[in-house]
Amino acid sequence: MKRVEKVFGRGIVAAAALFAMAGAAGLAQAQETLKIGLLASLEGPFAAPGQDGMRGADLALKEKKGMAGGKKIEFVKVSSDATPDKAVNSTRKAVEQDKVQIMIGPLSGDEGIAVKNYAKTQPNVTFINGSAGAQAATLQDPAPNFYRFNTEGAQWMVGLGEHALSKGYKRTFLIAEDYGFPYSQVQGFMASYCAKGGKVVDKAWVPLGTKDYASVIAKIPKNVDALLVVLGGSDAVNFLTQYEQAGGDKPMIGGSITVDQTVLNFKGKRRESLLGTASAGPMADSIDTPEWKKFVADYKASFKDGFPSPSLFAYLYYINTKATLDALDAVKGDLSNNQKAYREALQKTNFKGPAGDVKIDANRNGVGTTYITEVSKAPDGSFYNKVVKSVPNISQTLGLSDADFKKMGMGTRDVPDCRT
Repeated sequence: MKRVEKVFGRGIVAAAALFAMAGAAGLAQAQETLKIGLLASLEGPFAAPGQDGMRGADLALKEKKGMAGGKKIEFVKVSSDATPDKAVNSTRKAVEQDKVQIMIGPLSGDEGIAVKNYAKTQPNVTFINGSAGAQAATLQDPAPNFYRFNTEGAQWMVGLGEHALSKGYKRTFLIAEDYGFPYSQVQGFMASYCAKGGKVVDKAWVPLGTKDYASVIAKIPKNVDALLVVLGGSDAVNFLTQYEQAGGDKPMIGGSITVDQTVLNFKGKRRESLLGTASAGPMADSIDTPEWKKFVADYKASFKDGFPSPSLFAYLYYINTKATLDALDAVKGDLSNNQKAYREALQKTNFKGPAGDVKIDANRNGVGTTYITEVSKAPDGSFYNKVVKSVPNISQTLGLSDADFKKMGMGTRDVPDCRT
């Protein structure tokens, strides 16, 4: 009898141990960590935009309380300097050494094209854009595992050409960085501007990271109505400062990142002359919706070292990261079968973001609203972009028919052209 009791007692202890082990395993599973790579340009001319992009991604994760799909999310942060080689090397480190299964980034246009091409060599990893806006990342030879929930650079400028003409800017001179994203921006502007009688009399393409603009400024014709400036980060600040010092007084039309928060609040006399500068993009500082106001309030509360309002880069990294995490929730963290269910969930992802609906097309590229803006001054002295008009539902064909867009071709140094 005692032997039976002893065996029975051992059985209870063993069963209790098994239950404890099962409970511990369940707890461990619930607390499983999923590493997600996060790439932004924290070096070079886009260092300030890159820092704000990271803030946007951090804010999206903070809203989820650090969890998605039942798993704790850990960002593996890596840096680039806005060059394609550095972007791919940093991405490769996160994917091949740190073993991330999802990668968010990069920031800049040619980086996006390079990472898209690298994505084709890693079919078991899902890549989601950060803020890169060159058309070719999704429109030309797309990768089936590269997703971009933001609209791109050409889409951001749709409608700005007509607005410039309404301000009397019939002849313009272009200063832009010489890589994929500005090509896209310039095409988005010129497609309608040229079609409706505007002339871009000449173009000055400058290397990314240019510090001396003296030769470009000397080349600006006297008989133009405005300058079309598509520069970002420190490039924009350098040009604006040197143009001011040279006594330049032409009004400007700005690219989406030329009058972004990362540039708008630089110090200098020329800053005042930016008032009224027309621009366009996928968001604007003065959007008057509950979603935008909450986004701004959350950004300010979370980042005391941030800008007066979230930059374009904070916004774009935020929506791409939110899409990443929402899709993980939809599949309960299931990344099995080469992430098949997860990618199907990404394709179906559609949510109301701070600046409007976030959704993607068959090329896994964003379709959304473009905001035409003008630079204004707030009561506290800070500058912001005030909405003048919104243009909804812009796709990558820029409001043109597929045939007309194909006839024009993608933006390059020479496409479109309307000098005379």
